[in-house]
Formats: sequence, C-alpha cells, structure tokens
Amino acid sequence: MAIGEAGPGSTRRGAQPARLEETMRARLGRECVYVPSCRFGLYVALRHWCPPGGRVLMSPVNDDVIFFVVLAAGLRPVQAPLNPLDASIDLDAVPDETWRSVSAVLTTNLYGNPDPAPRLREKCDALGIPLFEDGAHAIGSAVGGRPVGAWGEASVFSLSKHVGAKAGGMLSLADPGLREAVEKTCAGLLTPNRLGSELAYAVRPYAEATVRELRLRRAAWAAIRLLGLADREEIRMPLRPDELALAADRAPGLDAHHPWVRVDMHDYRQESGPLRLRRIGRRLDRLDDVLDACRAGTELLLSTPWAKPREAHGTQPLFRVPLFVADRDAAIAALARQGIVVGYLYDPPLDDYAGAEFTDPSPAPEGARWFARHALPVDPLRARTVVEVLERSGARPAEAPGEPPRGGPAAGGLGQSLV
Repeated sequence: MAIGEAGPGSTRRGAQPARLEETMRARLGRECVYVPSCRFGLYVALRHWCPPGGRVLMSPVNDDVIFFVVLAAGLRPVQAPLNPLDASIDLDAVPDETWRSVSAVLTTNLYGNPDPAPRLREKCDALGIPLFEDGAHAIGSAVGGRPVGAWGEASVFSLSKHVGAKAGGMLSLADPGLREAVEKTCAGLLTPNRLGSELAYAVRPYAEATVRELRLRRAAWAAIRLLGLADREEIRMPLRPDELALAADRAPGLDAHHPWVRVDMHDYRQESGPLRLRRIGRRLDRLDDVLDACRAGTELLLSTPWAKPREAHGTQPLFRVPLFVADRDAAIAALARQGIVVGYLYDPPLDDYAGAEFTDPSPAPEGARWFARHALPVDPLRARTVVEVLERSGARPAEAPGEPPRGGPAAGGLGQSLV
C-alpha cells in the first residue's frame, strides 16, 4: 500500500460520489472508487500493488503524463513493442528476459482500441504479476466478451473523455475487499477543494461556448500562452532531465513529480466539490447516447481509405479513430480550417522522448514510431465533416509497414454518400 504518503484524510463518501460509483459498477461488474482524475487513480493503484523499484511494461505511444505517474510511483517504465496498426502491445515481440524482469503490465487501450487483455491476463497470471488497465479512452470498449477494465487487478477511467465532464475519474478493483484500504490512501493524497477552482470549473463550459461562437480559438490560445498558462508548446511536454533526475531521488511521491503530473490538469488530485460532481453525474447519465454516436462515427471512419485493418473486436465506440495519412501536418491544417482541432497525438514514442536514463527502450521500436508519426486521431462525432475535408484536401493514405502502395481516395467516392 502507499505507505508513508497517506495523511489523516477522511474516508467518508458523499451521496454524489456513491451514485457515480454505482453507475460504473453496473457497467463493469466490479467495485469502483471515485477519484478526481484517471492519473490520480493510476498512481494509487501502482502504489498499492508495486513496491518501489519495480518495472512496468507499458506502451511507448501514450500520454507523457502517464509516464511520469509511473516514475512518481517509484517504478521503472519498460517500453513494449507495438502493433503498428492500433498501438496495442505486441506480446509475441516482448523478449522472454523482459517478461522475467517486469513486476507489472499497464495497458493503454489507445483511443479505445483494446489491448489484448485476455492474453495479457494469462501471461500475468503465469508470471504472478498484476495487470493494470488504463481505460481513459475506452470506457465503452470491450475485448474477450468483457468490458475493457474488467481484466486487471485494477483499472482506471477518465470521466473527461467520452463522458465529457472535463473532470473526474474512476478506479475499479477486482477485489472488492480492497475498497476501504484504497479509499484511505486516496483520502490521504487528496488536496482540499478550493472554491475558486470550483467556480472556474462551473463557468468553463460557457467560456468555451463563447470562444466557439465568436471563432476566437486562436486568440484564446494566444492569450493563454502570453499569460504563461500553457503547459506545453509541442506535443510532448519539456522533459527537463536534470530536474527529473532530482525528482527521481525523492520517489515514490507525487509532490516531487507534481510539475510533470499536473500538466493539462492542475487539479488532478483535488477533492471534487458538489458543482463538479453534479455536472459529472449529468454527463455520465448521457454516456450511452454518446457511445452510440461514437460507434456510428467510428464505423464510418473505418470504412474510409485512410483506415487500416485491425484485429476484429467488433466496432468499438472509439474516443478517437486513428486514420493514417501520408502528410499528417497538411491534414491537421485542413481540418483546423474547418474548426476541427486534432489532439491526443503521442509523437515521438516515450523511449525516444525520454531516453534510456528514464526508461527501458522497446526492443522493436519501429511499429510505435510508425504509428506515432502517421496516426491522425479524429473525433468520431465529427466523422462526416472529417471525411469531407480529407477528400477535398486530397489527403493520401499512408502506407503501413509491409503494405503494397496504393493511390489516394477516388474523387467524390465517399463524399457523395455524405451529402
């Protein structure tokens, strides 16, 4: 357990978190504990199951924040080989000596595409190590006849993604008997709720709606940068290796790694107030409608020339659908001109980004590099507009490793059916 970090925080649960937990419990069939963010929940899980100094097999195509959560837990990230078409862990390409050295496995389920959880479960059972599932992008995905998040000792979900609440997370547990201990650890790591933060959260949707209405996205982003409020200028945040090495000497612990773990969500460990919890509840009540729309958009996007064949798990309600274009920058610019912002890019892979000082590199990095360089993750809720824009811009499909060359999409092909 997270020995030495938990303070005297209360484990009392209010009615609102309990309702959110019950909703997710019904979806997963597992015990669920509300947490203020997915990254916070993952930290708690890693600290519970993994003694400091352990090694965690994970995907190099992942949010850098998750990488820093693993470091904050006092663990060594070990980067796995990936399937280049969906960025799932390629079990067969992981060397035997790597399997023998790791003390846990962390899935990513990138954009909602499931990692091979049934096989990973078997492998972890054979090795006697825990499996953790990051379901931030995969709250509606399934694999092997179970929901993503129902395979590991623990799984974490974000309520900022499909749910759209821009706050909140869920930590699910295979063993319901661990709930009290996990709640106690969470309470000791939380920071108090702040009224100013709650009010800012309450007005944020209205401010964002005004920006969209007045087409002020560029001006708003420029103002954020001018005020020094932008956490990153590039896809990856600055590594700051000298500072990170000093923080490693103080691991495990969130405080030393706070400058990295907080990026893009400064209140990631702050206790949720009633305004936040009520909005999350309302959004969660509408999740099934969102998932239905995401599934329909995913199906359309996977029928386009920019999609790649993948292992059949049925049509998942993806959070983002990775299309593959030869000139991604040009495609991003074409979509931006229509008000579609492409985010959730993870380029370069974490081993290229962080280097061997902070992580074990993948023994077969080519698949991750190809995916990170070519994937264009697009919102399935904007599927029709995305297809129209890519067709008009003449975007050519990228050739996957080993794939024979092919031409671009036929003019008017899919677009005719979208009018």
